[in-house]
Parts: sequence; structure tokens; C-alpha cells
Amino acid sequence: MTSESVEMPVGTISPPAGRTPKLKKSRPGSGRSELGMALLFIAPAAIGFLVFYLYPTIRGFYFAFTRYNLLGSPRFIGFDNFTKIAQDKLFWNALVVTTEYVVLNIVFQTIIAIGLAVLMQRLIKSTVIRGTILLPFLISNVIAALVWFWLLDYQIGIVNEFISWTGLNRIPFFGGENWAIPTIAAVNIWRHMGYTALLVFAGLQMIPDYVYEAAAIDGSTEWHSFWRITMPLLRPILALVLVITVTGSFQVFDTVAVTTRGGPVNASRVMQYYIYQKGFAEGQFGYACALSVILFIILISVALIQLKLLNADQSDLA
Repeated sequence: MTSESVEMPVGTISPPAGRTPKLKKSRPGSGRSELGMALLFIAPAAIGFLVFYLYPTIRGFYFAFTRYNLLGSPRFIGFDNFTKIAQDKLFWNALVVTTEYVVLNIVFQTIIAIGLAVLMQRLIKSTVIRGTILLPFLISNVIAALVWFWLLDYQIGIVNEFISWTGLNRIPFFGGENWAIPTIAAVNIWRHMGYTALLVFAGLQMIPDYVYEAAAIDGSTEWHSFWRITMPLLRPILALVLVITVTGSFQVFDTVAVTTRGGPVNASRVMQYYIYQKGFAEGQFGYACALSVILFIILISVALIQLKLLNADQSDLA
């Protein structure tokens, strides 16, 4: 028999022979109490969604199949509103004008936002300077539109005063048929590009540095690294950005409402403003709801196509 002893680790206590340690059981009803607390916190948002989003959406779909104004009761007319929309020249004009605005807004806003995001990551380290890029987004749409409306006024606007001082002809920014939509798009690009750049900047932060270091070792230039590494790895965040910006662009209203009001000669009558005119100016709520349903279908279709083409659910980092 040996005299060797086995040393037990300090702080460990072995259970007595024949007894197994008991696991601590959760208190009865604790799961239900946690569920109740979660539902309590979710309730305000859920109630707001039901009252201000889901219920109006359902009623809007119903009114789309009726002839309705505030002076009478809705009368079911089937698909007559949609048949009328197919023959409505103003609707097709509004759709073309809205598409023109969306293309201008998305292309230039995305390009500028990506450029600003890259500059913030590579050159600008100051939090204050990065924060100032977001300042235009904090301004109300109506205020931003009115300020630019005064700055670009044909007679007294400081921009046209400068153009006239240089010897060039004044430009009817909001008053010209060919200038109205590009000007409205430029105003909204100026306001939203900082927010979009912030989203892209967040995506750039998720790209690991070792990817660029490996590319540099292989002799890749900054330009090649941008196109072959940065842009592919930004695909998921760009898909999110494009869905948000395209959806928001199709719903442009306030800038048009406080500046051109759809003019001149329907040159800036976008979909949302046309829906507003039909519903609140002409009292055709059933027809306006049918227009809203068409816009809703367009937005859903565009968002699904974007997500599908950009493979938003996949990442090259995986």
C-alpha cells in the first residue's frame, strides 16, 4: 500500500457519497412574469402601429374600391377606380415625374454619400466634423425647402443675384419646367446625404483592416481595393440604404408642397402630391386611396427587386 496522497484543488468540495448535487430550479411563474413585462414594453409601439398604420391601411384598401367623399357614405364600385387610373394622363405624368426625381435623387445621393463615408473613414477623425455632416438632416424638410426656395428665387434669390453679377442669365430653378425636378432633387440630396453617409460609414467600420492589409501586400492600389474589396463588402448595407432612400424618394411631398405645388404645368406633380390633390383638394377619397394602393404596390415591388438583385441576405465576409 502506497503512502501517496491525492491533493484536492483549493476551493473545491466534493459531494458526500451517494448524494448528487441539486440544480437550482427557477421559480414557478417566472417565465410568465418575464413575458408579461416584455409585452408591457412592447404595448405602446404595438398599439401605435395598429391604430396609426395597420387600421388606416386596411381602411385605405377598402376605400380604394369605393366612391367616397366626406359628405356621404362610401359606395362600393369594384375596380372602377383602377380602370379610371389606367386612363388618367395626369397619373402617368405623375409617375414619370416621380421616377425622374427618384433616379436623380438616388444616383447622386448614393455617390456623394459613399464619397463622404470614405473621407470620414480615411481622413476625417474629428467627431465634431463628422457630426456637422449630419446637421442638414436634423433640419425639418419644410424649413430646408423654404430656405432653398428663397435662396434660389428668380428675382431676389442670392444665388441668382450672383449669377446675374457674373454676367450670366438668371435660372428659374423652381419656376422652369426643365429645372423644377432637378432643383427639388438637389435640395433633398443636400438634406439627406449626411444621414446616408452615416449608414455607409457604419458599413465601412465593419470591414476588417486585415483585408486591406492583405490586398496591399499583393500590390493592390487604393482604387482597385475600393472597387474589388470595399464595394463588394458594402453590398448588404448598400441594399438597406437603397431600399430606404428609394422608398422615401417615391414618397416625396413636403418639398413640392411648399415650393412648386406641382407646377409649372405639372412638371413637378409627383405621385404623393397628386394623391393629396385628389383626396383633399377635390374630395375624391376613394380615387386617392386607389392611387395610394398603386403606389404601395410599386414600393413593395421595387424593394423586393432591389433586395433580390443585391443579394442583401448574403455577405462576402462569411
